[in-house]
Amino acid sequence: MKKINYFTILPSAFIMLMGCSDDNNPKTPVATGPPVETNSPNTSYTPAFTGQTRANGAQTTTAYKSDILTTALSAPWGITSLPDGRLLVTEKGGSLRIVTLAGVISSPIQGLFPVNSEGQGGLLGICLDPDFTTNRMIYWVFSEAVAGGNVTAVAKGMLSSNESEIQSPTVIYRANPANSSTLHYGGRIVFDKTGNLLVSTGERSVLETRPLAQSVASGLGKIIRITKQGQPAAGNPTFSQSGALPELYSMGHRNPQGLALHPVTGDVWQSEHGPRGGDEINRVQAGNNYGWPTITYGIEYSGDPIGAAIQKQDGMEQPIYYWDPVVSPSGMTFYKGNRIPEWQNNLFIGSLSATHIIRLIIDNNRVVGEERLLASEGQRFRDITQGTDGALYAITDQGRLYRIDKE
Repeated sequence: MKKINYFTILPSAFIMLMGCSDDNNPKTPVATGPPVETNSPNTSYTPAFTGQTRANGAQTTTAYKSDILTTALSAPWGITSLPDGRLLVTEKGGSLRIVTLAGVISSPIQGLFPVNSEGQGGLLGICLDPDFTTNRMIYWVFSEAVAGGNVTAVAKGMLSSNESEIQSPTVIYRANPANSSTLHYGGRIVFDKTGNLLVSTGERSVLETRPLAQSVASGLGKIIRITKQGQPAAGNPTFSQSGALPELYSMGHRNPQGLALHPVTGDVWQSEHGPRGGDEINRVQAGNNYGWPTITYGIEYSGDPIGAAIQKQDGMEQPIYYWDPVVSPSGMTFYKGNRIPEWQNNLFIGSLSATHIIRLIIDNNRVVGEERLLASEGQRFRDITQGTDGALYAITDQGRLYRIDKE
């Protein structure tokens, strides 16, 4: 099944001023439209700086289209490109598949570890070894049932030459402690510019484990940085509190479902689910504390305040951007191509509850514009990546795979 949507927006319908910027992105457009969010926020909290939420609205002036390559995936969760342009896709229930650009889906690749797919668990993020063309190694995150409950686990294995199985699969890391919760696993995985793995872990949601996001002795609510063998990576930050785990890179996260490296600076950016309000985009720096649950721009689902209901505290980082109401940001990628020049170095994020793809224009580490793409599709966009052909590829909880490119 294929569906094509054409978006042709005349420049006269929207004004984009070309402003001064840093050397990394000298032609960053400055959005001048009204914010795309028009609903009332859940809170009356005051942003820490102008543009931290409800940035000016933007519209793409280049004509582009979206093609649905398939609707037959089963709750896809992670997507990445193989060197030949085909796509490697994880499905929440535990299957790993290859999808061609014609939308042909392979049989499940055998050899993966069992997953606990209850709740928000399952087969989650995936990435290829930087040397995949020679070693064929794949790394993935999954929710694993262990003694004491469930954990966010990281595994690796070699894709067989006939692409039918993962050979010599090995679990290389587990985020402890285990808990019976089936929520907030985090689950994204990427290689950083030094060749080490960055993995996001959630704080597992329940009140029992929520405080562990602030504990350096726990792997919950963290970005961890490990070697390909699962050992703490050289150069990791040193946390001052006693008992700090050597694999920790940052702390104070709730449910981080997106990780991406800026194509120019190599900086680590992250998306994070807030509670009722307070979804975040963070620029993650080594050793920093991103505040959850001590500071937040959200409230409990019940409407009650969280903790002391504060949004700022010394020693805790502010999000670069937040949403209230939530959009439920998930997988994300920076646009590295020039097929649509105005998108260069923009951040594209799958939105679950708000059912669109978010485009953020970033200048000097601040969000200066926001656009909603494919909102009319009504899909929960779970992950997005840029293919070897320069197009964007996005998967949805409902089983769709989209290709988004210049018309």
